[in-house]
Amino acid sequence: MNLRPIPSHKRFRISELCELTKGSFPTLRTQPGDFPLVVTADFRRSADGWDIAGPAVCIPLISSTGHGDAAINRVHYQEGKFALANLLVALTPKKDAPVVAKYLYFLLGAQKDKLLVPLMMGTANVSLKPKDIAEVEIELPTIEIQKRIIERIDKVQLQLQAVDKLRVSIDRDIASLLSVRFQETLTHAKWLPMSEVAPIVRRDITVDDQSKYAELGIRSFGKGTFHKPTLSGLELGEKRVYRIEPGDLLFSNVFAWEGAIAVTQPEDAGRVGSHRFISCVPHDGLTTAEYLRYYFLTDEGMTKIRDASPGGAGRNRTLGLSKLMDLNVPIPSIEVRKAFVNLLRLLNASRLIRSQELIENESVLPALVNRLMA
Repeated sequence: MNLRPIPSHKRFRISELCELTKGSFPTLRTQPGDFPLVVTADFRRSADGWDIAGPAVCIPLISSTGHGDAAINRVHYQEGKFALANLLVALTPKKDAPVVAKYLYFLLGAQKDKLLVPLMMGTANVSLKPKDIAEVEIELPTIEIQKRIIERIDKVQLQLQAVDKLRVSIDRDIASLLSVRFQETLTHAKWLPMSEVAPIVRRDITVDDQSKYAELGIRSFGKGTFHKPTLSGLELGEKRVYRIEPGDLLFSNVFAWEGAIAVTQPEDAGRVGSHRFISCVPHDGLTTAEYLRYYFLTDEGMTKIRDASPGGAGRNRTLGLSKLMDLNVPIPSIEVRKAFVNLLRLLNASRLIRSQELIENESVLPALVNRLMA
């Protein structure tokens, strides 16, 4: 039997392999410039100077979640000259050290919850000390094997990036198609106030202290609804809640100005919303919640919503109920509206499939890294 020998792994302390350098740039007070600034978030800022020359692995020194929890969302890899925020430490391989920086990045990223998170200390401000990172022990295969593993991971990463680029392109084309078709629906549309098209409906609920109430939330930027935790009537206290039904056109009166507008779905049945939520029910045969939602999320529709939401930002910018009811909305013929809504549903269904594929694709790389690093 021709068995290939299993390569041996050797154990090293990180201090034997790398120089550890704490960042010196304040995240928000650094002047922008020509050098990347590595911060705790997954994007790069810029800086007018640099303090590290990569390749390097950058590890956050503070918890990603705060509130007394120990957590590290991500480690970073950076090449070339770069600035490092003072909330991170850079691990730069020493000369002739038997480690490739990118392999170390994949290894610590895959095993951060085992190797790094347990070292975090503190109560309110949970943090990690560079001297503790220095004492972490890791197992390494030979340089040749590290390079082969990096090559394999990079190849899969490029394939996933190509798929994601295609998905973004398809979504952009769909958005363009819908915009053109929607404009066509306006050609012979009537314009009527919301009060005649989709009046506000309040479904009162008498709260019982012992009963459970599942709340609904609305995401901004037209990203639909989400489910909040279930609360008891006692936990709700004096908070007024109303029953929400699938098919409602739902507005958050404090965040409608940034697109917190949704159509409630079958899976939202039985949920409740606070008095901050406005449920509008379109008249049968006149229009649909989907068509109105699309209109309100166009540039023209959002301008009307913002004009009907006076005040400053955030909770000081509230959509007025009477102002909402006075807004004129387009009412095309039934045939034209049905054709557009059917197209909208078809393309949304295909977008949902691609979103699910994206979620599955995002799990491929971590799974591969974990398997190769095991």
